[in-house]
Amino acid sequence: MGLVLDSSVLIAAERDAKSVSEMLVAIERQHGQTEILLSSITVIELEHGFHRANSAEVAQRRRDYLDAIFAAIPVEVGTRNLRHFRMIPGLSVLEL
Repeated sequence: MGLVLDSSVLIAAERDAKSVSEMLVAIERQHGQTEILLSSITVIELEHGFHRANSAEVAQRRRDYLDAIFAAIPVEVGTRNLRHFRMIPGLSVLEL
């Protein structure tokens, strides 16, 4: 069975200055080895947080963290709404 991560888990890890790999190792220790997934809602929530950054420094830190998340947890969105999802750098989007 897979584990779908909520944005609150990822936001907490970023705020606690945990790298994505540290967060994933901690989840594996607690729940065992399992496939980890992100929902499209989580992706949009994280991207929204990036756009709400109150400084260029915070925006860059969040972008770097998002890039690390997308590198570690492959995300591929299947949608008919290509316009919105294609705005997210590094996100694979399939038209269905």
